[in-house]
Amino acid sequence: MADSSFDIVSKVDRQEVDNALNQAAKEINQRYDFRGVGASISWSGDAIVLVANSADRVNAVLDVFQTKLIRRGVSLKAIDTGEGEPQPSGKEYRLPATLKEGLSSEDAKKITKLIRDEGPKGVKTQITGDEVRVSSKKRDDLQAVIALLKGADLDVALQFVNYR
Repeated sequence: MADSSFDIVSKVDRQEVDNALNQAAKEINQRYDFRGVGASISWSGDAIVLVANSADRVNAVLDVFQTKLIRRGVSLKAIDTGEGEPQPSGKEYRLPATLKEGLSSEDAKKITKLIRDEGPKGVKTQITGDEVRVSSKKRDDLQAVIALLKGADLDVALQFVNYR
């Protein structure tokens, strides 16, 4: 019998992020507490830029955006705001946020080490590019690995694809 396998990837559905951004922008334009503070959220190339006239307002815009992301099923681990403090730029404060896609080699190594140390015996892992392939003779072992990774506190949003 052939081995069963699946791939661990870290991808972001850009359409869902775009929808969440548009919903957040609409709410920011309509909410009373954002009137007259120059609050906005928009794409800037591949990054998202949050702007307001004070650091607290930028954090409030970020909170609205994160709420919209959660509602759309996008993990907050996929958004990277750097050090997280809004930077003053003239009369306004800006906070750039980028999307994290793909597994870095160090994250992939952490995942394979976690599976090797705590996962079921007989499970093989293989790093290919920015994804990790996990294979085993038993499908139950693969289910155990998925449960292990969902319970682990990793800094990346993981998806499990190509389950065969």
